[in-house]
Amino acid sequence: MSYSIKQAFKQFFRNGAMSTASVFSITAILLILGLFFLLVVNVSNVAARIEKDFDSIQVYLLNETDEAAAQYMIDGLMAMPEVQEAFFLSREQAMADLKVRFGDKAYLLDLRQENPLPNSIMITVGLIEDADKVVEYVKTFEGIEGLTYSKETVERLIKLNRFIQYAGLTIIFFLVIISVIVVSNTIKLMVLAREREISIMKYVGATNWFIRGPFLVEGILIGLVSAGLSVGIVAFIYYKIEDVFGTDLLVMLSSGLVPHRFMIENLAAIFAALGVSIGACGSIISMRRFLDT
Repeated sequence: MSYSIKQAFKQFFRNGAMSTASVFSITAILLILGLFFLLVVNVSNVAARIEKDFDSIQVYLLNETDEAAAQYMIDGLMAMPEVQEAFFLSREQAMADLKVRFGDKAYLLDLRQENPLPNSIMITVGLIEDADKVVEYVKTFEGIEGLTYSKETVERLIKLNRFIQYAGLTIIFFLVIISVIVVSNTIKLMVLAREREISIMKYVGATNWFIRGPFLVEGILIGLVSAGLSVGIVAFIYYKIEDVFGTDLLVMLSSGLVPHRFMIENLAAIFAALGVSIGACGSIISMRRFLDT
């Protein structure tokens, strides 16, 4: 192992041009993977947030509608077998809940002098298929300003989320294959340059794994360096996106981007595993021809 590591570092720096070309090629591929990862995770996060509320209908009340009138509506709703739960939500409580969603950006809501949120009734249906019937009943009430019912939006978002996930997995699969080919060809060129040396080592009794060791470690080294560079670039890009668009998305969707630290820590672990796997597979594939003869 000590011999393999020393030789790997020597070869890595001795073949600087080829090593650099491999590192930048794999970094570019992992960078694309990282950006797809950011997109898929954040779309899934928004979809999960909305899907969590898909079985809820929020009925907004007029300012002149008092709590007694709201309770009358709630009693009528609770008499329906389709309704699982219905309760009154004051504008003060709605603002407090919104501040919890905004997290450390809650100070933005304090910039408004008045609370713009109306009183409302929150309804939870047992089955999403029954929501249309409940909505039709709610529309017969007097004293309501409107309602929020996101069934169609949720269904479209779920379809979009699935499409992005499948497309992302397909692209990731092909990019990983390309990465393995890039590393394999790079190691193959290095093996060709040392073909005579490898032949001599075989003649004097060196085992296949003794010969393969330095090249295997070198492939892993190329993969890890590429993974480190790509994670650093993706982290910087994500930080900038979060800084520029994070607040706007929070206001529009009441759900911000996935936290920077959580995203990058997981991405680093995934890329480290990918880098090691790509480097190892590329090395093993490139060495097979020379060690089987």
